[in-house]
Amino acid sequence: MAYLLPYPLLSLSILVMWLLLNQSASPGHLVFGSVLALVGAWGMTALGQESPRIRRPLTIIRLALVVFIDIVRSNIAVARIVLRPAGRRGSPGFMAVKLDMRNPYGLAVLAIIITSTPGTIWTNFSAQSGVLLIHVLDLQDEAEWVDTIKNRYERRLMEIFE
Repeated sequence: MAYLLPYPLLSLSILVMWLLLNQSASPGHLVFGSVLALVGAWGMTALGQESPRIRRPLTIIRLALVVFIDIVRSNIAVARIVLRPAGRRGSPGFMAVKLDMRNPYGLAVLAIIITSTPGTIWTNFSAQSGVLLIHVLDLQDEAEWVDTIKNRYERRLMEIFE
């Protein structure tokens, strides 16, 4: 069974995303999405990555809720920045955050979270030093951003993956 479905969560995610993107659960979409999910999982096997070990699954739900709230809040904040007069739009900038996490799956999820949150972009990560470089649309309090990334995201991701 593991040969047929080596990454069951990845396969399920691909299938769900396919159905959501097509806004249909017709038999044709279900069959094609299933084939796409299997091919995607087999492609991941060809990369030689081991399956992620999720240590605390309930933390995923808490993290998802925190990320959802942060994305909604960031959408509102970015809308306010964009709607301000040109002279008072804030101060964009780059900031460095020293990460303790080294798990590639945790880092990938953190990259998705940061890039999905409006107003922030993951720009670079040095695996040797563990320093993450982020661009922020309105960088007023760097310590607050570091605290958000370290305590709201990284800590939970380390509970899940490490």
